[in-house]
Amino acid sequence: MSTSTTKLQELYNQQGFLSALPVLKETELREAKQAFAELEKKFGEEYTQYSLHNVHLQYPWVGSLTKHPEIIQVVKAILGPDVILLDSRFICKYPTLKPDIQENEDAVNQPGLPYVAWHQDMRYWGIAGGPVLSVWLALDDSLQENGALQVIPGSHCAGMLTHRQAIQPGNMLSVNQEIPEELVQADEAVFCPLLAGQMSIHDGLLVHASDPNTSQKRRCGLVIRYVPTSAYPTEDPDRPRKFAATVLLCGTDRFNHFSNKTT
Repeated sequence: MSTSTTKLQELYNQQGFLSALPVLKETELREAKQAFAELEKKFGEEYTQYSLHNVHLQYPWVGSLTKHPEIIQVVKAILGPDVILLDSRFICKYPTLKPDIQENEDAVNQPGLPYVAWHQDMRYWGIAGGPVLSVWLALDDSLQENGALQVIPGSHCAGMLTHRQAIQPGNMLSVNQEIPEELVQADEAVFCPLLAGQMSIHDGLLVHASDPNTSQKRRCGLVIRYVPTSAYPTEDPDRPRKFAATVLLCGTDRFNHFSNKTT
């Protein structure tokens, strides 16, 4: 194991995330954005905001992104050589404010604007036997003003926290959950800004969120989930996830916990 890989693992294990990792070259980014623009034309922005789910099985160009060498290198460094691609989804925050509204805290707090509440991915993924690693691959610049990811470093070490139904309308999470604010060390939050073509990764227990897009620029990214082959789906009525799009990304699967897995 190289020194750089060891340092990558140590930093990830310590803080629960890594950010601003380079992935796409200029040509690759341009092609991906053009392909996504075709999906916007076909389905419309209301749909492409959050409903393009498991798209790696439908569109070869998305499948290629999930297997990009720069992503695989990092994922293997964290999860080991045997990895399953669990899920993929595009998440887009489109500009929702009129140009004459000033970008400030009042705009961020406007009720109903799409946002993502404080949460942990593992609360609703229904996975045991191994960690879930989430990738956010930016197709657009992801900055504070257009709703970039923010995280609580080290919060993945606290285990699973209580979640409840979100109080503020506009939560983009499909199960509309949030961690109560008294359990979130919000004063320790840090933003994870990305340039288009970069990615961030985070652990499934890391507490994270994102504010509304109060800019005039779209914020679109591809979210990809990976697990080691030792992981398995759990029977939990509170987390009734079905994994219909799993793919053996690399290595060997000695466990076969996902019966519908493809290669």
